[in-house]
Amino acid sequence: MSLLRQFVARSVSVSASVSAPLSQTRTMAIAYKPPVRDINFVIDEVLDGDKHFETHGFEECTQDLRHSITDECAKFASEVLSPISATGDKEGCVLDPKTTDVKTPTGWKEAYADFASAGWCGLSVPEEYGGQGLPQSLGMIKSELISTSNWAWGMYPGLSVGCMNTLLMCASEEQKKKYLPKLCEGTWSGTMCLTEPHCGTDLGRVATKAIPQKDGTYKITGTKIFISCGEHDMTENIVHIVLARAEGGKPGTKGLSLFIVPKYLGEDGSLESKKNIVCGGLENKMGIHGSSTCIMNFEDSTGYLIGNEGDGMEQMFVFMNTARIGTAIQGLAAAELGLQGSLPYARERMSMRALSGKKNPTEVGDYIINHGDVRRMLLTMKAFAEGARCMIYDAALQGDEMLSATTPQQRKEFEENLGFVTPILKGFLTEVGFESANLGMQVLGGHGFISEHGLEQNVRDSRISTLYEGTTGIQALDLLGRKVFQQKGKSMLPFTKSIFSYCKDQLWNKRETSKHKKEALKVSWYTMKWFFATSVIGFQVLGQKNRDVVSTSSVNFMMYSGYTTMAYYWLRMMDTASAKLASHDVSESDKAFYKSKLQTGKFYFDYLLPRADSYLSVLSKSPNSIMGKDAFEGIGY
Repeated sequence: MSLLRQFVARSVSVSASVSAPLSQTRTMAIAYKPPVRDINFVIDEVLDGDKHFETHGFEECTQDLRHSITDECAKFASEVLSPISATGDKEGCVLDPKTTDVKTPTGWKEAYADFASAGWCGLSVPEEYGGQGLPQSLGMIKSELISTSNWAWGMYPGLSVGCMNTLLMCASEEQKKKYLPKLCEGTWSGTMCLTEPHCGTDLGRVATKAIPQKDGTYKITGTKIFISCGEHDMTENIVHIVLARAEGGKPGTKGLSLFIVPKYLGEDGSLESKKNIVCGGLENKMGIHGSSTCIMNFEDSTGYLIGNEGDGMEQMFVFMNTARIGTAIQGLAAAELGLQGSLPYARERMSMRALSGKKNPTEVGDYIINHGDVRRMLLTMKAFAEGARCMIYDAALQGDEMLSATTPQQRKEFEENLGFVTPILKGFLTEVGFESANLGMQVLGGHGFISEHGLEQNVRDSRISTLYEGTTGIQALDLLGRKVFQQKGKSMLPFTKSIFSYCKDQLWNKRETSKHKKEALKVSWYTMKWFFATSVIGFQVLGQKNRDVVSTSSVNFMMYSGYTTMAYYWLRMMDTASAKLASHDVSESDKAFYKSKLQTGKFYFDYLLPRADSYLSVLSKSPNSIMGKDAFEGIGY
């Protein structure tokens, strides 16, 4: 941990001064202010971080160390990454057609060098491979701070994390020792290469070939598209994790294998000058312009098999689950950035009078934060951001538990439990995150549509979150089809049991002191209806032999699951805040923080949780009005 301790001990050096707040200028994007107090509240107070880290072998991960790491990462995010976010959006990446090199936006390469030299790349990788050996959950805090300050930049180190996790879980010891130290140093980076021109979600149609060679390597031939960070100038080498079909392999997904395919080959620390893979083009995108989205051409590229032939799909999900939880953070980031970009404006923009009477009688109008509809939008963003933070961090702590499991059976149980919540996190949080990004722009009215405020960039950047790493529909099918019906509720039961157990504790064991019994009853009731929803859909599938209902109902089921799950975490946050307020040793700033938490929680239960009922109401409907063949006939196109 020496590099990290050196980083914690010093301040981040910033080449450019921090820009003025949004409220003081009209010529800049959102100035990100890391929500460190709320991050510490969730980890330390709601989720009892001290107990968690002591229990799972991270005794040295004390509150002081966690806060130091969070503070230093927050500095880097706000002072280095946030100021270059708009630059990345404006400049994008540039491909040199002669060299097939890709240049990243101004300042991005230098920011990455600072990030890597401080030891951030290998934060959660075991020390034996050059990492800091800290828990994965601390890496999630790092991801939130980086992602919210500059999502497109954060994709470069974020994909490397997925690459490292895949190697740790699936690669041979020889492969780990060769690739992980360089990835931890940040001198090499990683990607995931799955999608092809003719297939995205349907990976059983992957056509990229892998032909075995006498020396044990493979020759990889094919084209991959939509490869995030597939080519760039930030690192000296890029390690591509590639899904391909080994020669003679079975058809469909059972014939797929996973390979390490470096951009440059080399032994003994030296790299060849000739590229092993070339970038054939960059996609022109709606958002995340600073992230290079590449067409990657493999032409007899040398690759190294990970594990055994035919294990590719199972191995791929290690990377995919990392990516999906990482993308869930984009939902949190979009909501947080939407709030931070619009709240200062709402406090300073005057328009009309509040319906309840003048709030600013000496001026010609009242600040728009006094208008009910504006407050509704601001509170929606706040409730989603803070609820998402608690959901994601609890999942991250479950990831720590999975990795520290002492038996294969324990590990499998933790993996199944985490697998159940993953599609909810990715699918639900990105949907409400994108909604929040739009609300942030809406608060500013026409000014939100102007690029100089940064809110329209947030909308454009967050739009991809519901698409990549499996669309919302795919996440919903995974949740309902695989995690509920295929597993017969096996992974759903432990999670819902924990909800009922918590509510019972509040309603019975702590009934004398619990301040939120009404909300606990609501959470219990919505969780019971969650089971009812599965039985309603199951009856149509089994009783009426109508499998289309799984597809037509899955998104509604997932959204219901998301609102119910977030209600559970809001209940926990409200209970924690009330308990803190009841103590005598609370500062005035903490009182304000906890009171804000309680009001936001009440807003969630009053205005957002009832949305779940509309999703539930359509789950009993026949799919015939959707699947009927006449819907798109006779319309002329």
